[in-house]
Amino acid sequence: MVTLTSARSDPAQLNTPAAQTGYRPDDLSDHAHRQLIGYIGLVLPIILILIAVLRDGMERWRSLESISAYYYTGAVAAFVGMLVALALFLFTYRGYKNKYHWADRAAAMTAAVAALGVAFFPTAAPAGVPALSWWSPMTGVLHHVSAVVLFTMFAVFALWLFRITPSGEQAPADKRWRNNVYLVCGIVIVASIIWAGIAGLNRRSIFLPESVALVAFAVSWLVKGYAHRTIADAARSLLRR
Repeated sequence: MVTLTSARSDPAQLNTPAAQTGYRPDDLSDHAHRQLIGYIGLVLPIILILIAVLRDGMERWRSLESISAYYYTGAVAAFVGMLVALALFLFTYRGYKNKYHWADRAAAMTAAVAALGVAFFPTAAPAGVPALSWWSPMTGVLHHVSAVVLFTMFAVFALWLFRITPSGEQAPADKRWRNNVYLVCGIVIVASIIWAGIAGLNRRSIFLPESVALVAFAVSWLVKGYAHRTIADAARSLLRR
């Protein structure tokens, strides 16, 4: 077995699993996988806004009331493409080889199917935009159900699955503060779902609560994937040059 000490002394071994920060022998995925999922959620609203403003103009952008409404803008390719990419990463997420493995897989698969539902069953066209010829009220229902399921699975990961400590082990200080981050992120996601539901019923914009939920989802996955350590290591490497 390669130890962390030997990995540090031998550059050729730095990329072995045991040399990774936070490595667990029962981990069936890796930190890069989790980071990619997190970064998709983090940059999605930003990319959609930038493309929509550049292609459709500020006035058109101001009329959009949800992230899903970007399906009807010049950012449609980014909207669908990033959701499909997110679904693929979730489909291939395997979690941990322990008694909760089934829950990791079930939550990831459910979220992946929901992400495809959000992408391929668009919401109703915004005011002033012609409806799609094939769109129907059932399409809108499938979209909203998929969105609720997707955000619910994000909350399940943050509030439960990410906070699990291996059986028989006591959570170290690093794990405890990360669990606190997951808890906060999960609460923010749930609160954002409720916020968006109330705003939607009152016909107000839900773009902000959706964006807040996406950021919370992204932060939870990035912390789970030790993105903070990856960024810190990269910064230290640059400073040494």
